[in-house]
Amino acid sequence: MKKTLLFSLIALLISVSVTAQNKKEQDQKSIKSMCGCYDVQFNFTETFSYSDDSTYQESKIKHEKVLEWVYLLEDNEDKIVMQHLLIVGNPMRPTIVKHWRQDWLYENTDLYEYHANNIWKYVQKQENDVQGQWTQKVFQVDDSPRYEGSSTWVHVDGRHYWENSTDAPLPRREHTTRDDYNVTYRRNRHEITSDGWIHDQDNDKIIREEGTEDVLLAQEKGFNTYVKVADSRCKVAQNWWEDNKAMWALARKNWDIVFARNTDLELEYKVNDLRLHETFYGLKPAASNAEVKQVIDSFVK
Repeated sequence: MKKTLLFSLIALLISVSVTAQNKKEQDQKSIKSMCGCYDVQFNFTETFSYSDDSTYQESKIKHEKVLEWVYLLEDNEDKIVMQHLLIVGNPMRPTIVKHWRQDWLYENTDLYEYHANNIWKYVQKQENDVQGQWTQKVFQVDDSPRYEGSSTWVHVDGRHYWENSTDAPLPRREHTTRDDYNVTYRRNRHEITSDGWIHDQDNDKIIREEGTEDVLLAQEKGFNTYVKVADSRCKVAQNWWEDNKAMWALARKNWDIVFARNTDLELEYKVNDLRLHETFYGLKPAASNAEVKQVIDSFVK
């Protein structure tokens, strides 16, 4: 009787382990399916405003189409890294813009959660709280932190999606035109579709000041569609990355040293009257590790 019970428990543990491994493989497949060449449409509109100011002006509706290459930069058992590159301008002489980067970490316990005013709070989660989850870490065009959150990939009824809510800085489309709020509370959904994927967002525009409750200024809807096209259409971005990847590898290496401190992080808005991404753009593809490190160190308070 005892042997039968023992064998039953062993069989159950094996079954649970196999199921968890199959689920993880589904997660990895969904994440990596976001790589490739895409026709992208960015769509944003402010849906509701809550300001008492009669002169309040909502953000303009945004519709923008671009071509984007999403490159699989790293593919490990518990970490998947993807770099986004925009192809913009004259199709005959396009310009490549290093866009956002997304890192996916399995059962990660160390996060930098955005607070406000260029400050990220270090948070260490319990292992039980992230069991089976993936953290999406989103980085800005200069590989500095943007936002991150941990959630479970869902595979049900033929659908494959991951959704999470977290605080973030103002989006780039807003930070040069708006100064009446300082935090974006992002509700993000990444969903795999038959022809690519979608990035669905419902965002709150929040005023956050120390010692007071957050104030909701407005809300917005974002719906970005990624329709896969032939990789050959993104050849120019692939070539650009080959020419520039060494310098950005140094950037990631030096940022990782900063993040490994596992403490709150605050960044300068400007150094020598330049923003961080502007300073990086001044570096050459063959920049040395010392040059890259100096740039990052100058912005870390």
